[in-house]
Amino acid sequence: MTQPIDDFLPQPLCRLDELADPGSKGLMHQGQALFAVRQGDQVTVFENRCPHRGIPLEWVPDQFLDSSERLIQCATHGALFLPENGECVAGPCAGAYLTARLCHISNGQLWLD
Repeated sequence: MTQPIDDFLPQPLCRLDELADPGSKGLMHQGQALFAVRQGDQVTVFENRCPHRGIPLEWVPDQFLDSSERLIQCATHGALFLPENGECVAGPCAGAYLTARLCHISNGQLWLD
């Protein structure tokens, strides 16, 4: 059985103006929970799964950043991750990484590659 060609084409996730700067937004794509983080011109997309427990990172919808809005924070145990690459810099999973997904911005939209 072959996969539909649409599974291999870039897919729009949201409009860029739906993503605050700085800010974060939860997204669903083909049944997979993702989230995007925006800081200036840089936008990254990660799977919404903590490497420590395998659970979603947020307690409140679209709240993935700490109070400074500079780091991604797991709401369950407070682990902190760098938004540019998903590296855990504090908490029980220090040194582990969130799973990043390739993305790009085009025509005012955030696209999953």
